[in-house]
Amino acid sequence: MEAFYIGFFLVLLLLLGAVELGKSHKDRIITNTAFSSFKNNYLVVYCLMMAGDWLQGPYVYFLYTQYGFNKGDIGRLFIAGFGSSMIFGTFVGSLADKYGRKRASVTYCITYVLSCMTKHSPEYKVLMLGRILGGIATSLLFSAFESWLVAEHFKRGFDAQWLSLTFSKAVFLGNGLVAIVSGLVANLLADTLSLGPVSPFDAASCVLGLGMVIIMYTWSENYGDVSENKSLLDQFRGAASTIASDEKIALLGAIQSLFEGSMYTFVFLWTPALSPNDEEIPHGFIFATFMLSSMIGSSLASRLLARSSLRAEVYMQVVFLVSAGTLLSPVLINFLTTSSGEKGGSISLPGKLQLFSFCVFEVCVGIFWPSIMKLRSQYVPEESRSTILNFFRIPVNIFVCVVLYNVNAFPITIMFGMCSIFLFMASVLQNRLMVAGGKQSALEVSRNWFSESAVDPEAEPLNI
Repeated sequence: MEAFYIGFFLVLLLLLGAVELGKSHKDRIITNTAFSSFKNNYLVVYCLMMAGDWLQGPYVYFLYTQYGFNKGDIGRLFIAGFGSSMIFGTFVGSLADKYGRKRASVTYCITYVLSCMTKHSPEYKVLMLGRILGGIATSLLFSAFESWLVAEHFKRGFDAQWLSLTFSKAVFLGNGLVAIVSGLVANLLADTLSLGPVSPFDAASCVLGLGMVIIMYTWSENYGDVSENKSLLDQFRGAASTIASDEKIALLGAIQSLFEGSMYTFVFLWTPALSPNDEEIPHGFIFATFMLSSMIGSSLASRLLARSSLRAEVYMQVVFLVSAGTLLSPVLINFLTTSSGEKGGSISLPGKLQLFSFCVFEVCVGIFWPSIMKLRSQYVPEESRSTILNFFRIPVNIFVCVVLYNVNAFPITIMFGMCSIFLFMASVLQNRLMVAGGKQSALEVSRNWFSESAVDPEAEPLNI
């Protein structure tokens, strides 16, 4: 492996250490023992759930190729997964609100374990069933657990600001550290120990089973709106009506869809962007670099969210603008440089520049997740939280299915340019969300803060 990759990784690791060690008392939230116990229990479960998901990622595509399927067949399998999440997601979210978030979390474990079991079969229909089950499980992963956490947090009387601590730690560990470790474990099982590409899926089943046991014996149940015995259809209609009638919720859903749609598109495009001439790049090591960058972002987010005087509605505008700039980099680099046209070899200078910009984008992703979770806890009503969160994922799944279906129809620069435009739109909508919520604009906040700092250098940012 080139010294460039190792050096780049070490620089990011040092930066993460500097961010973590540089935290002052203003960047920390003072809690109590009861909350710490509650938070740690949730983090253990969340990390196990994410490990069950991350363990599968590196070998899904490879396993399908080992069964003899071509790119078109594999593409249809992936579309089935996203389509399943889109079609069934809203309904399973409503079921979670109606019959309990704890039950929904256990259902996630069972559904995903069944999906993993289908990977032992080379039959296309069985694998398609597995993708459908995986899509349903994904919908539960991104709605039921967060809904349970928020409801349980307030039911136990904890401070609202403490939620941001749990969110940032969940992203730092579950979407960062666990992702890196899971990738290494999957590689150890499949390649080093020569157990084959199905072994990571078996490991995921074991991890999910352990998490399910912890949920069953340590979590209490909570529900959505239990004041009325609403049917599933009425609950579905009620959630749709809530989104349509509340501009802030609708804006939040649009912002999330624009960002996540761009993020999932990036997942498909970063490999050809870094190796347009089939350059030899260490995919697993670059993935670990991205995850480390995301950990830096979540660590930064914990510092931002710890300050009650600085709201996520403000700084997320800047995050979206920076994200738009980073995904525009392939377009600009392609315009300003010429391809060598040589096949193979090591990563080119344009590729190195893009790798840097992609890592900055991953930092933004790390900031995005805990921040959007915090915003959802503020704006999404408790009685239909799971249903609404899955509503938000419908545009994302449609967008990703369209991209997968047409991934070869457009130049890669067009795809990245489209994502950049979407992220710029997210920044505009974020500003509108802040105005709708009665907050000051980022420019006004900056102007007031600098004005106050001129008088008192120790002054905190104004409460917005």
